[in-house]
Amino acid sequence: MKSGVNSVDQYIARQPESARASLERVRGAIRKALPTAEETISYKIPAYRLQGETFLYFAGWKTHYSLYPITAPVIAAFKNELAAYEVNNKGTLRLPLSEPVPVELIGRIAKFCSKELGGDKKKPGRKKSASKRR
Repeated sequence: MKSGVNSVDQYIARQPESARASLERVRGAIRKALPTAEETISYKIPAYRLQGETFLYFAGWKTHYSLYPITAPVIAAFKNELAAYEVNNKGTLRLPLSEPVPVELIGRIAKFCSKELGGDKKKPGRKKSASKRR
């Protein structure tokens, strides 16, 4: 991927034509599931943020597209549905470009990831670091 990608529109436009429609559907599924999420570019790929915290990324590749990070709780919650796809031990879900985009699954994963983010903010210890700044 060439540097200088400043928007998700630009990112998708720079992908091979064969991947663009799938990436637009992935994007649409995330935006429909979480319309208040901020769409941005991070690590040169599309990313989604809530309350300033990035919680989900996607990227296009030659034969697949990926969602990141797919955490252990995501894998556990969607175990049966993810069985048809490749999930590696680095938190990457790979979905083939040759198959229909599972928009409902992607939307549910996006919602789940956003709830994980919200749950993380409620954990004790987050406030500890804030009190250390005083």
